[in-house]
Amino acid sequence: MSAQFWFAPVAARLRSTNPYAVDAGLAALVLFAASLQWLFPDEGDDPLTSVGWLLAAGTALPLVWRGRAPFMTACAVSVTTPAQALYHAPPPDVMYGGIVVLYTLAARGRTWQRRFMLVGWMAGVALTMLHDDNTQPFEYAFQLLSVACAYALGVLARVQRAYTAELEDRARRLERERVADTARATAQERARIARDMHDILAHAVSLMVVQAEAGPVVVRSDPARAEAAFDAIAAAGRDAMAQLRRILGVLKEEQRSGTSPQPGVGALPALVRQVAESAGLRVELQAGGETRPLPPDTDVAAYRVVQEALTNTVKHAYASCATVELDWTEEALTVTVTDDGRGPSVPGGGHGLIGIRERAAACGGDARTGRGPGGGFRVVVRLPVAERQAARG
Repeated sequence: MSAQFWFAPVAARLRSTNPYAVDAGLAALVLFAASLQWLFPDEGDDPLTSVGWLLAAGTALPLVWRGRAPFMTACAVSVTTPAQALYHAPPPDVMYGGIVVLYTLAARGRTWQRRFMLVGWMAGVALTMLHDDNTQPFEYAFQLLSVACAYALGVLARVQRAYTAELEDRARRLERERVADTARATAQERARIARDMHDILAHAVSLMVVQAEAGPVVVRSDPARAEAAFDAIAAAGRDAMAQLRRILGVLKEEQRSGTSPQPGVGALPALVRQVAESAGLRVELQAGGETRPLPPDTDVAAYRVVQEALTNTVKHAYASCATVELDWTEEALTVTVTDDGRGPSVPGGGHGLIGIRERAAACGGDARTGRGPGGGFRVVVRLPVAERQAARG
């Protein structure tokens, strides 16, 4: 563990260094290793000559171009190494340059280059040592194992580099996917908040406008009714502010201390009473079938659909009455809002009807809008009862 801890920063530093400087330093190190026979000569039959040293230098100096031209460097070292061995002045004890180029080609070279050099060096080492009558059997094993080990280490380095590149590429892809998912989730959340704010504000403002228009008419003839109208305006404004605070998360302390969640189907009776009292519209709520639990987003969507439909009735329909029907089945909840007014003034519906369709689609349902069978306007929204994930499973 300590060796790995020490080697990791060194390897990272070498990777960030100029590759030509690293190759030049490696060539100098190989030249020094090859010159040890001249620095510390042993007594023997092989003389030490300047030509022999130059051939030894020929196995080291080409390594300066190892990174730029690995195959040509390997060819140059492949020529000078057997030449030094055959010249016997003296032959190399260890093929330092050959080990380096074999490792380099195994790690970076093309397939045919790697195979060509491996076969060539194995055959060349065997033939060169056969030419020397004084070669001991263990020297065959040492030199051949040196070639094989250098090549194997290069292969391992190539595989490790490819594996690291694949991991880095996968990490980049995952990061891009994470950013894209975050952006999608943010856009969806913003769209949901925008729809909720539209529903809340449109509903509250519509009720306040109706009451504000009615207040001055009766302020002298029926002061009690005028006072009730102004109270309704204040109540609608307070309710809108409370809902906006919950949606935007402004009052975090209130949320932590138990602020009520967003309204759902259970809050529809209160909504119907509020519209009837504030707008003077006769609203009837009818329910059929057995009530079933809804997913949280579907529960909120059902409430917002009814709220938006009644808001449209108050603002645009000039209706005298409206009916809200809840039809429960095992598979879905069908919400129908019908009025006796004239319908929307915008062909195809305005932003409110678009929001109703988007809410239904977001919950896996659908919405239909148009004139009712007896006139007026009707909104029909079908929302699935079961969770969408479970349905897909």
